[in-house]
Amino acid sequence: MNLKRFAISLALLSALSACGYIKPIKPWVKPYERQNIADPIMSFSRDPVADSYLSHVRDAREGASGADGGAGGGCGCN
Repeated sequence: MNLKRFAISLALLSALSACGYIKPIKPWVKPYERQNIADPIMSFSRDPVADSYLSHVRDAREGASGADGGAGGGCGCN
């Protein structure tokens, strides 16, 4: 009985210890360092304008918006 009570109190104390104060995490990238991340060489595609156009054409052909965040659908004449 005593061992059971000890195990329950130990589990309760360990569960409550997670509710302590957590120091806020500071951002890893400082505002003056963000210009290095915004470099065009870090982009996923070589020509984002062409990719945007092809995505629009693909959405118009499907008649609905795709999974790439396009809105609307139809003939694509707008």
